[in-house]
Amino acid sequence: MTSHAKAQSSGKEPIQPEKKSDSFWKWIGGIAFTFFIAFLGFLLAKTPGFDHVGQLASAIVIAVLYRNILGYPELLRAGIGFSSKKLLRFAIILYGIKLNIGTVLTDGLGLLIRDAGVIVFAILLTVWLARLLKADKNISLLVGVGTGVCGAAAIAAIAPIIKSKDEDTAIGVGIIALVGTIFAIVYTILRPILPMTDIEYGIWSGISLHEIAHVALAAEPGGQDALAIGLLAKLGRVFLLVPLCFVFMFLMKNKSTDDQKTKIEFPWFLIGFIIMSVIGSYVLGPVIPVSEGFMNGIANVTTWCLTAAMVGLGLNVSLRDLRTKALKPLIAMGITSVVLSVLTYFIV
Repeated sequence: MTSHAKAQSSGKEPIQPEKKSDSFWKWIGGIAFTFFIAFLGFLLAKTPGFDHVGQLASAIVIAVLYRNILGYPELLRAGIGFSSKKLLRFAIILYGIKLNIGTVLTDGLGLLIRDAGVIVFAILLTVWLARLLKADKNISLLVGVGTGVCGAAAIAAIAPIIKSKDEDTAIGVGIIALVGTIFAIVYTILRPILPMTDIEYGIWSGISLHEIAHVALAAEPGGQDALAIGLLAKLGRVFLLVPLCFVFMFLMKNKSTDDQKTKIEFPWFLIGFIIMSVIGSYVLGPVIPVSEGFMNGIANVTTWCLTAAMVGLGLNVSLRDLRTKALKPLIAMGITSVVLSVLTYFIV
């Protein structure tokens, strides 16, 4: 007897397999949904208060609220998953074009040494504090990396290597956005009363703040020189993201669990990141003339793809878990950020 006949004899309708066209449109719909939330985040970031937070963090807030009020849109899961994983890696690759390798290695070599110290210090202190506070180890490691390197982009790059859950990655990005924004605003308030030159203030901002956007926000009141040197110092930390990822790969591969080596998938998107960095440094401009509008266009595509990816991650966040998992890592990262700001102030 065939399965169809069996179903008829039992009085039940046979389960019809989903058509490929239906799956395709659900996939497209899921991707479109993440970009729609990203667009709402863009609009929210234009309002007073949220204009200092930025599009990415605003979109994550909307995604988390949607998940916890209306539930996860299961019908669109495939497309949302594509955004949170594939688009995320694509955004990291495009992010590499912002990194001018030649400038970092020539003008910023001295800053690069301080950048390396900042990264090591931020990660180790955050992890140590997390252990004292008995905070979630995974989230604490992610925010430590984000504090030391370059915020959300660093978290997104490290997360697949340490096999972070989507929910933990989104929580880490949210914490970074919140703390980084607060610190950037505090820096602008302190600028008029600090006994620092514009260059010193720019370096301080660049080696201690979290995101490139935070550095730009804080350094801009110091003038063009402060902004330029601040971004250069920040780019040095971005440059060190690649070797840091390989360090984590080595550590994870040598980590034993039940006498079995942890299997780590090679992060091929890092190769794309390096290639785009080389293209941005030595091809676009020196060989192929490009306009500022073209580069701004790539930057905008990067931002939108990264925002859509973070929406996908944010849809996995449960506010119940957020209360139990995020507070202690937030405290650990906050303490690290304060100590880092004070120490770097004295070494500038």
